[in-house]
Amino acid sequence: MSEPGAPAVGDKAPRLQDRVLGGVRWGRLLEPLGFIKVLEWLFAIFAFGACGSFGGETGATVKCGGDTKEMSAISVQFGYPFRLYQIPFEMPDCAGESETRTLHLVGDFSAPAEFFVTLGVFSFLYAMAALVLYLRFHSLYGENKKLPIADFCVTVCFTFFWLVAAAAWGKGLTDVKAATRPASLVAAMGVCQEEEVVCAAGTTPAMGLANISVLFGFINFLLWAGNCWFVLKETPWQAQAAPRDSAAEQGAIDKQ
Repeated sequence: MSEPGAPAVGDKAPRLQDRVLGGVRWGRLLEPLGFIKVLEWLFAIFAFGACGSFGGETGATVKCGGDTKEMSAISVQFGYPFRLYQIPFEMPDCAGESETRTLHLVGDFSAPAEFFVTLGVFSFLYAMAALVLYLRFHSLYGENKKLPIADFCVTVCFTFFWLVAAAAWGKGLTDVKAATRPASLVAAMGVCQEEEVVCAAGTTPAMGLANISVLFGFINFLLWAGNCWFVLKETPWQAQAAPRDSAAEQGAIDKQ
């Protein structure tokens, strides 16, 4: 039995939890600087999640000459990181030398896609860390003048990177659509150039999720660009400018 007055074992966890969460100022989430960091955190997840989880399917049909020939359906699946040249598919050989021949899609669009996803992951991590600092250790954020300056510089960098990443991935997605449409698949198959061979477009890729990822990229750019102003207000530069403006206004009033 425990001695009278001794703390119960079960009380340690609540007390530790109180020490950790007791200093969190949840009300700062309603302030512009806290609220916009939550939006940055969420939309970073949406951006890299939509791009990194995308998967599509394209296809075509090939019918060799002659009434006895059956129609062959070709289905090709692709997705992130969009190294299309590594994705094989089987093309029927109507010449009769072999049953099928292995071909590959054309193009490598992994650079803009991977840059977009990587930036989303780093934005997610930084927004989470900055949010914890702002909610739990706001005294350090206000007392240490270097933290707001560092936050402002990083925010400006993320703003620029999101503009570049969203534009580059938008262009890369356009090229992915061109390379994976059924007409491009038919044009890449030499068997479709032979006489008496009928090729037709098959499954058209559904690119909705990829289009949304580009939209999320530009939304992230707008969020980080707007956040630059709120972070700037926390820096010593803005704090020094405010007294000068107040002094100038007071001087103008005194002259009147």
